[in-house]
Amino acid sequence: QRAVAVQALPGFAQGEVSVQDSGAQWAAPLLLQGLAAGQPLRVLDACAAPGGKTTHILELAAVDLLALDAEPARAARIEDNLSRLGLTARVKAADCRKLDDWWDGRPFDRILVDAPCSASGVVRRHPDIKWLRREKDIAGFARLQREILDALWRVLAPGGKMLYCTCSLFPLENSAQIDAFLHRHANARCLPLALTRDTLPGAVGSPPFLQLIPQAEHDGFFHALLQKAP
Repeated sequence: QRAVAVQALPGFAQGEVSVQDSGAQWAAPLLLQGLAAGQPLRVLDACAAPGGKTTHILELAAVDLLALDAEPARAARIEDNLSRLGLTARVKAADCRKLDDWWDGRPFDRILVDAPCSASGVVRRHPDIKWLRREKDIAGFARLQREILDALWRVLAPGGKMLYCTCSLFPLENSAQIDAFLHRHANARCLPLALTRDTLPGAVGSPPFLQLIPQAEHDGFFHALLQKAP
């Protein structure tokens, strides 16, 4: 078998297929778990480019979705994927931490935070990461993730849910990040996930977190589902 550009896959341009790592594919169903049929939902995908998870959410549920990305060029890729798949969402180029730049004051029922991270879980496909990353980078990503979580918690509706995920393997970006968040926010709790390490190869760690380590079936990935008190 020979690798090809995704655009060369049969049916890709026509919106018949999408490409996404199987570990990343759990983000949309985990974000929407517990959703009642026909329940109206206002959703934010806060770090959305290139739009794989945005479009997957829209394929699973009829929701009012806003997709953000801090870089205009990357936000344009979200628009391209929505158009290719015939889906509709609002897209803005904005830093999700700067609420005054994009938030209309209406809270969200669900928020997906696919946070910028060290990408240590995808070294199987990008081995150069092992040479390019420095120890100080991890602390820098952790600070950014903390800022994103704290900012977006303000726009989550009471009773709403926020799914935090990274493609990292480091606890500082994952379980330790969420533990620290729960310590700062007394109105937050971590919910059990519909997916557990007993049902997925490569899943490790202690519930309610789900940490995937790289395998032939998927990259390394982390998921944690937070709920704000009603």
